[in-house]
Formats: sequence, structure tokens, C-alpha cells
Amino acid sequence: MTTGTPAPFTAADYKARMDRAAQSAADAGLAGVLVAPGPDLVWLTGYHVPADTERLTLLVLAAGQEPTLVVPTLEAPDAAKAAGADAMTLRDWIDGKNPYDVMAPLLDARGRFGVSDNAWAMHLLGLQKTLPGTSYASLTEALPMLRGVKDAAELERLAAAGAAADATYEEIKKVAFAGRRENDIAGELADLLKRFGHSQVDFTVVGSGPNGANPHHEASDRVIQDGDMVVLDFGGLKHGYGSDTTRTVHVGEPTAEEREVHDIVREAQTAACDAVRPGIACQDVDRVARKVITDAGYGEYFIHRTGHGIGVTTHEPPYMIEGEEQELVPGMCFSVEPGIYLPGRFGVRVEDIVTVTEDGGRRLNATARELAIVG
Repeated sequence: MTTGTPAPFTAADYKARMDRAAQSAADAGLAGVLVAPGPDLVWLTGYHVPADTERLTLLVLAAGQEPTLVVPTLEAPDAAKAAGADAMTLRDWIDGKNPYDVMAPLLDARGRFGVSDNAWAMHLLGLQKTLPGTSYASLTEALPMLRGVKDAAELERLAAAGAAADATYEEIKKVAFAGRRENDIAGELADLLKRFGHSQVDFTVVGSGPNGANPHHEASDRVIQDGDMVVLDFGGLKHGYGSDTTRTVHVGEPTAEEREVHDIVREAQTAACDAVRPGIACQDVDRVARKVITDAGYGEYFIHRTGHGIGVTTHEPPYMIEGEEQELVPGMCFSVEPGIYLPGRFGVRVEDIVTVTEDGGRRLNATARELAIVG
């Protein structure tokens, strides 16, 4: 397992990201980018602030313009301590004043801007009232690949998170499943992720028996039985970057049908991972996995996309789904997670995180993908 704490990102790293975002916006015909509290702001500046803060906080990025973070006066001291603070200018506004008057001089009064998906409607409406000639588009729509290509330092963190998730899986296979609640196993998964260095656990899906036919089943009080197929899907953040892996285990010996379904999913997952290389479209990864499952007669039971991007969040663009024509380029990271879900009976999913290399793809998860037998 990857060990140690990676070197922190520097002001120069954040400056390069902000410059790249501003240029990408210009290339897309936008006047700039407005970044609200959330993962985009953390990635661009290193500044962590609760996304539910009602006071306007926005980073303004535009080509040829100094990056500027507009913050409430009472939060300016914390913003000044952010890792990327030296790469941007701070402008503050005090309670009782109109924050949009501070924003207005920074914006092209007739420009179209990309805006963080989670920006408050209240703030966009306030900007539009102050600058009625402006218009806005979500960053997912306008710049879907803003965080899509990872550099070497980001890949190191993603690999460490993947290794920690692998270690978690190896440990959970050792515990007793039969006679225990799904919630019990989910709690142990969360504890193990933290033991192996995760600062945040985002999900611990434990779907046993018929519950496994729900891809996003919330762990419940259902008691796991001998003979159950159990889908284990878990992940979170380590060193600020995500893990997400799924393995399906069986309590006791599986039936021939259960083995067959698992083998089909594993074959689909292997084929899709092997297809990853620069230049193919995201939808091609989905098509490869889906063809294997459809040809085996289970196409109607594969009910979700094949994968999603991962980085400072566990779900982000790009998406491996029909209709997504974005080409793969080196440094992209995403899940490959086909599944088959038989309502009222059981489900199977196998998932790894894959990064695109110069000539193919590399999995960031290394645990065995065969159907594991647990007690």
C-alpha cells in the first residue's frame, strides 16, 4: 500500500490551475469563471470554506486578469492563510454593504461566465440585478474537463487512496458476515477506511441478497444470510483525493447461476478496462462493457453508466456513458463499474479506478476480482 504523506501543493501549483482555468474559459468563449465554495474552490486555491455559507464568497478568474477572491471581511483572515493565497488578490466586503458592488468592477458587464454548479441562486440573481447584461452557465456544462486531467502529484494521491481502499477490502473479507446486519459491515468498512488513512468516508454500500439489486442501496438492518450475494461499494477521501471500489462477495458456496452472473460482470469490467486508451470516446468504454453483458442476455439488468470521474470528489466528470463523446487523454481518472441487478434476487458489481496513460490505462485498484467466499 502507498504510504507516507505527499508534499503539499504550493502557491505555484494553485497559480497554474487558476491560469489554466482562465485560459480554458477564454478558449470556450467565456468572459471568465466564478467559483463558489466547494470542491472547485478547494482545487483552485486550497481554500476550504463551508459550501452552505450564505455570505457571498466567489473567486473571479479571467484571462489577462489577476485572480481575485471576494470574501466577507470576517473570513478574510482565514482566506489569507489558504495555500494558494499568494497567487490571488483578496477583496473583502463587510456585513451591511452590498457584496455585488464589490464584484461588479471585476466582471465584464456584458460577459457570459462559467459558474460553479453549487453556487447559490441568491448570489447569481444578485449579480444579474447589479449587472443585467451578464449571463451564466454551469461549469459542468461550460468546462466539464476543468478538473478532469490529473497531474503527477494528483495521481500519487489517487493511487494512495486506491491502495487504502484495497487494504480495507482485504480486511473486511476476514470478518463474519452471516448473522450480522448490513449496518454492522458498513460500520466496519468506514472504520477500516479511516484506519488506512481516509479523512472522509463518503459511502459504504452493503447490499445483501435482494438488496444487492439496488445499485445505491443504503445499508440497512437486514441480517445477512448464508447463501447471500453481497455487494460492497465504498470510498472517500485520503490526502484530499477520492477512492471508490466495488467487490461482490458470497456468504458460503454460490450457485452455478450466481457464479455465471459474476463471471459475466467480471468479463465486462476487464474488457472495458482493457479498452481504455487515449483518443477513444468516453462512451466507447461504456459500449464495451455493455456489449459483454448484453451478449450474455442480461443487458436490461445493467441499469447505470459504466463509470464516473474521480478526483477531489468521488463523483465528477467525465462520465463513461452513451452520448459522451469527450475523448480520453492521459491523466484522466474514472471508475469502471459494470453490474447486473436481478430484482428481488441479487446484484453483482465489480469496480476499479482507472487512469489513462500515454498508451493505455492503469488500474489504481489491485485486489482480486474473482468472487470471494466469506463466512
